[in-house]
Amino acid sequence: MIQMQPDTSNQIIVPNEPKHRHNALRDVIGIAIFVVSVIVGAFLLNNFVFQTYSVLGPSMENTLHTGDRLLVNKLAVTVSHIEGKKYLPNRGQVIVFENPLYHVQQSEEFLVKRVIGLPGERVVLKDGVYTIYNKENSSGFDPDKLYTGPKSPTKGEVDLTVPEGEVFVSGDNRVGEYSFDSRNGLGTVPLDLIQGPVGLRIFPLSKFRSF
Repeated sequence: MIQMQPDTSNQIIVPNEPKHRHNALRDVIGIAIFVVSVIVGAFLLNNFVFQTYSVLGPSMENTLHTGDRLLVNKLAVTVSHIEGKKYLPNRGQVIVFENPLYHVQQSEEFLVKRVIGLPGERVVLKDGVYTIYNKENSSGFDPDKLYTGPKSPTKGEVDLTVPEGEVFVSGDNRVGEYSFDSRNGLGTVPLDLIQGPVGLRIFPLSKFRSF
């Protein structure tokens, strides 16, 4: 008896296409997850940890100059919000905040200034010198003696009590009309608008410093 064997010389081997398609789909999903993670991570970092801003204009000279790149510590604000409080900067800190008059004047959206007066304090500017009055210093003190940077004499006349939930700010370039701040039309700044204190100047590298 003759047994017939199948002829395998011309057999066509078909690749396991479903497996290949599965691997390709897995790669696409992996890439998509990575891209989304990067985007979400960048969003979280910029909004809750730190963010960079560029200085434009002479209002903070000689402390800061046009073209300086600043790293702002937004984590301080985030932590305060988690604790159910508003972030309150220290006197003398350089902060970045949203311009409360941005939509009215169509000027810069964010401003960088130095904190002079805190909520509830009386701020007096007379004869080119700031004086702060509070519960601890009923006779008043000059806040500019606590730090270096501001130009003097400081132009303007001010006598006001800082509202609760706000701060009084001033640029460091105060000799002329170089700084739009709480002395001359900006008003006091609500704590809700503060983006955070300036932590570092990261550019130019030759002027790298902390604040």
